[in-house]
Amino acid sequence: MSNKPAKGDRAQWASSLGFILAAAGSAVGLGNIWKFPGKAYEGGGGVYILTYILIVILIGATAMIAELTVGRATQKNAVGAFRVLAPRWKWVGGLGVFTGFVILGYYTQVGGWVLQYITAYLVRPEEVYGDPQRFFLNQVLGADRFPLAGAFLFPLLFIACVVLVIVHGVEGGIERFNKLAMPALFLLLLVLLGRSVTLPGADAGLRYLLSFDFSALNGSVLLSALGQAFYSLSLGMGIMCTYGSYVKRTENLGKNTAMICSLDTLVALIAAFIVIPAVFATGVEPGKGASFAFVSLAGVFERMPLGSFFGVIFYTLLFFAALTSAISLLEGTVAYLTEEKGLPRTRATVLTAAGMFCIGVLYTLSQVHFNIRGVWLDGASGLSFPAFGDFLEYLTDRLMTPLGALAYCVFVGWVWGPKQAVAEIEQEGVRFPLAKPWAVLVKYVVPAAIVVILFAGMVMGLTLS
Repeated sequence: MSNKPAKGDRAQWASSLGFILAAAGSAVGLGNIWKFPGKAYEGGGGVYILTYILIVILIGATAMIAELTVGRATQKNAVGAFRVLAPRWKWVGGLGVFTGFVILGYYTQVGGWVLQYITAYLVRPEEVYGDPQRFFLNQVLGADRFPLAGAFLFPLLFIACVVLVIVHGVEGGIERFNKLAMPALFLLLLVLLGRSVTLPGADAGLRYLLSFDFSALNGSVLLSALGQAFYSLSLGMGIMCTYGSYVKRTENLGKNTAMICSLDTLVALIAAFIVIPAVFATGVEPGKGASFAFVSLAGVFERMPLGSFFGVIFYTLLFFAALTSAISLLEGTVAYLTEEKGLPRTRATVLTAAGMFCIGVLYTLSQVHFNIRGVWLDGASGLSFPAFGDFLEYLTDRLMTPLGALAYCVFVGWVWGPKQAVAEIEQEGVRFPLAKPWAVLVKYVVPAAIVVILFAGMVMGLTLS
C-alpha cells in the first residue's frame, strides 16, 4: 500500500501487552461497573450475561477488528486513515474525533465527581450516609449553591491527570500508565469481590446471577445486551482506529482483539458479581447509572462492615476505569491535531482538554436551575437547563457512536473490502482462520445490528447506553 510511513516516523506500542492493556483500558469504563450490573439484574441474571457474551463475540469483536484494521493499514489517525484509503469517507474519521471530544467533555465531569466521592469517603463518610441524595445534589451538583467543587475543582484535577499522561506520548505515557493502572484496577476488583461475596445474604445474589431462566429472554433484554456490548467496547469514536495505527505489523490483530474483548467483559462480569450480591445482602434496590453509583450505593457501604474503607476502594476503582477511558478519548483528538494540523503534542493536548472541560462544566451546571444573572435559585424561578446533559448523552450514545461504527463496518465490508482487511491482518506469517465468517458478519450482521440500535435510540426511545 502506498503512503505508508517509513519505519520510525510514527509512535508505536512497545509491546503487545502494552497495546492490549491500553485498548482494554479504553474499553473498560464507567459503564462496565455501574451500568452492566443493573442491566444484568433487570435482564434476568445468568441469561442476560450469556446473551451479552455471545453478542460481544459476534458483534463487538467483529466491529473492533474492522476499526483496528483501518488504523494499522494506514498508520494514521482516524481522519488521516480515510484520507489515505478513500478521501470521500473522511467524514467518518471526523465524526469519530468529534464524538470523542464531546463525550470526554461530560466524562471529565463524572470523573471529577468520582474524585469528590473518594475524598468524601475518606474524610466525612457520615455526611454521605446521612442523606446520600442531598449530598449528591448539593455538594456535587450544587442544587443549593454554585458547584465550585463538583463542576470545576475536581473535574479540573481529573482532566489534569489525563493531560499528564497524554503529553508523555504513546509509549512513555499511555502504555506505561495502563501497564500500572490495569493491574491495579483488577486488584481493586478482586478485593471488592472478596468482600461482597462473603457478606451474609450475598448467596442470594450469586444464585440470581448464576440462574438461567430463558423465559426472561425477550426482545427488550436482547436489545439491552446488544447496546451494552456495543457501547462498552469504545467503538465508533475512532479510538480503536487510532490505537490500531500504533500497532506493529507483526501483531496478530485477531488474537489481540479477543484479548481486549475478554478483559473488558471480565471487568463487567466481576462488577456484576460485586454489586448484585452486595445489594442483595444489604437490602438496597439494584440500579444503574449515576444515581445508583453516587446515591444508592451509600446504603450498601453504610450497612457493610468497614464500609467507608470499601467505599474508598470502590470509587478508586471507578477513578481508574474513568481515567483509562478518558485517556483514549483525548488521544483520538490529539492524534488528529498533531498529524493533520501540525500542532505540537503538548499544545494540542492542553487546547483540547480546555475545550472539553468547558463543555463538561455546562453538563454539571445543566443538572440544576440557573438564572441569567448567574445566581443559583431554589428551582421556583430562573432559567432552567435540565435537558442539556441528557441531550449530550443522547446525541453521542444513541446517534453518533452507532453511526460511526456503522460507517466503519460498511466501509470495510463494502468499500475497502474484506479481502483487503484480511490481507492487512495476515501479515508477517499471521493467520486469520475466521476470515470467511468475519467477512459475513462485517458485511451483513453487524450493520444490521447497529441499525437496530439506531432505530431503537431514535424512534423507540429505549435506553441503551
